[in-house]
Amino acid sequence: MRLLRSTAVIAVALVGWELVCRLAHVSPAILPPPTQVARKWAEYLTSGELPRDAFATVARVAVGFAIGAGLALPLGLWMGAMSKVYEVFNPVVQILRPIPPIAFIPLAILWFGLGNPPAFFLIALGAFFPVLMNSIAGVRNVDAIYVRAAQNLGASPATLFRRVLLPGAMPSILAGMRVGIGVAFICVIVAEMIAVNNGLGYRILEAREYFWSDKILAGMISIGVIGLAIDTGMALLNQRLLRWHRGLENA
Repeated sequence: MRLLRSTAVIAVALVGWELVCRLAHVSPAILPPPTQVARKWAEYLTSGELPRDAFATVARVAVGFAIGAGLALPLGLWMGAMSKVYEVFNPVVQILRPIPPIAFIPLAILWFGLGNPPAFFLIALGAFFPVLMNSIAGVRNVDAIYVRAAQNLGASPATLFRRVLLPGAMPSILAGMRVGIGVAFICVIVAEMIAVNNGLGYRILEAREYFWSDKILAGMISIGVIGLAIDTGMALLNQRLLRWHRGLENA
């Protein structure tokens, strides 16, 4: 029933879009109808261009997210578990965190040139702060009763971290990773429009130069479908790793 309701909403939106384009005589150059976009998407797919672009985009997201999350997770756990470390690093984090990754594009190109390196940098930067902040919050928000109980039972600092702090912070950490990979996907599209010559973002920019509105929308829909697949995978991973956690999503 949940899938049926979701599909029905999408179907109604597509029918409404088609009717607006047909009845209001909207120029296809401005807003092509869904049927035209579907034909262009099929051409984009069968030509082999879409699979190549999608693979390039997903590969960049995977590498950039691995770098960003791989740096953010240990730092976040360290800052969350050690108050003195938190006091030292938190001012720097709070200064850098509000700066959008897009603002780093000129510096990324100056530092790394064109191609994949600046894209990896921007994607890693986009994923870094959501994972970092959620890791810090997860550790610092573990119930103090559990911490004191473990200490009273003679748990060493390493055991306390491994058996109490890390499991208690895991829901927040996984939520940060889910947000971080979404931000990373946004950053990769921007990076592909600026610094590389393949991928879905590059293809959308190319279509804009030739006024191919249907191909622009086909690329946007492809991004949405891939994003939905990634988010669904992250949600399933959360449910599997957090089977012990009493939350609405796992109810």
